[in-house]
Amino acid sequence: MSQERRAFSREFKQQMVDLVENGKSKKEVIREYNLGSSSLDRWILQANRSGSFIEKENRTPEQQELIDYKKRVKQLEMEVDILKQAALIMGRK
Repeated sequence: MSQERRAFSREFKQQMVDLVENGKSKKEVIREYNLGSSSLDRWILQANRSGSFIEKENRTPEQQELIDYKKRVKQLEMEVDILKQAALIMGRK
């Protein structure tokens, strides 16, 4: 049985981080609010790293660079495909 993915507001995430920072154990917060431990750990890391819970704002420069390179490769692959098609069309004339 799969569990439905829940979405949490920025305010809720900050409240959970605040609870831990003010002395409540992670285990208690996880149990009381039925959270995944990896989610809470990620929220704490994000709050400490950038103060933002938006994934894009928490990427390292290397992670962003890799994403940018992957986008560029996709774009270049599309351009190559277009040029191949054009070459085939021109070759038929």
